[in-house]
Amino acid sequence: MALHLPPEAYLWFKAFHIIGVVVWFAGLFYLVRLFIYHVEADDLAPEAQAVLKPQYGLMEKRLANIITTPGMVVALTMAIGLLMVNPSWLQQGWMHMKLALVALLLAYHLFCYRLMGQLDRGVCTWSSGKLRALNEAPTLLLLVIVMLAVFKAQFPTSSATWLVVALVVFMALAIQLYARKRRRDREQQTLFSEGGT
Repeated sequence: MALHLPPEAYLWFKAFHIIGVVVWFAGLFYLVRLFIYHVEADDLAPEAQAVLKPQYGLMEKRLANIITTPGMVVALTMAIGLLMVNPSWLQQGWMHMKLALVALLLAYHLFCYRLMGQLDRGVCTWSSGKLRALNEAPTLLLLVIVMLAVFKAQFPTSSATWLVVALVVFMALAIQLYARKRRRDREQQTLFSEGGT
């Protein structure tokens, strides 16, 4: 049975849910990008490492604790409010799928904290390439979660939908290939400059 709240309560819950989601995802996207920079600092001179690695660690902690996790808390709290106003959604398949994807996103969030701890202790074994691939996961989750929220039971399965999905996958692959090419070019330039001296 739905809660008897003022009519505008739904709109307040929805507005702050969207704000929380935006903040949460912005934090997740940038957090893993910082992990990439943190790992790549291992390739720098010891003097640069001594400055950059502690700085990246501090930035990661602040981003995770001051922006990303509070965004998650706001998004989830407002989502509970929305479900209290519309409890019938819990009987619908699209909501089951959305909640399953949110559970994956929460696992991703917790995994980021684990990686942050490993980086802080200097025991992270993830390469920058693997972290770049990991950074694409929330993009795919965001795409499907938003589509489920917008289309609900009328989730599109047309060719246009799959074209959009293919476009997102292509963009993610293009970013990976570009990063790999840039890394390879940097390595070749380093070899060339070492060979010339």
